[in-house]
Amino acid sequence: MPVAIARRGAGKKYTSRQYRKIASAILELLGKDKAELSLALVGNVEIQRLNAKYRQKNHPTDVLSFVAEKNLPMEIHLLGDVIISVEKAAEQARERRHTLDEEMVTLLIHGVVHLMGYDHERSSKDARVMGRLEKKIHRQLCERGLIEV
Repeated sequence: MPVAIARRGAGKKYTSRQYRKIASAILELLGKDKAELSLALVGNVEIQRLNAKYRQKNHPTDVLSFVAEKNLPMEIHLLGDVIISVEKAAEQARERRHTLDEEMVTLLIHGVVHLMGYDHERSSKDARVMGRLEKKIHRQLCERGLIEV
């Protein structure tokens, strides 16, 4: 279950070693342990450009998810891409009084859950379902000793 991590712009300043392990565990918990995932750690400039291009929202966001094409060959189990703005995550961590690592894990979980087809913007019911799943994954990562609360 390969997890590829790229760091660009402001994301280059942030270490990514532990996120490969955490991302792999998230995929395993979701029953996607054979899937491949791409994780990019970027800055606000890059994520704003992507947010404007793909969502027509010209401002930086914390995380974007892009599902892989459905018509890939069967032997390729590419789930998709999660892109996290480390700068936005740091901002939110300060506001929420979390560590940057806690915020990054929260965003990683959120991004992967989006790749699984969940969308909190569809309805309040979908938001509750997605939120419960994210909390469950977070709790299981804690139980495995991969993250601390």
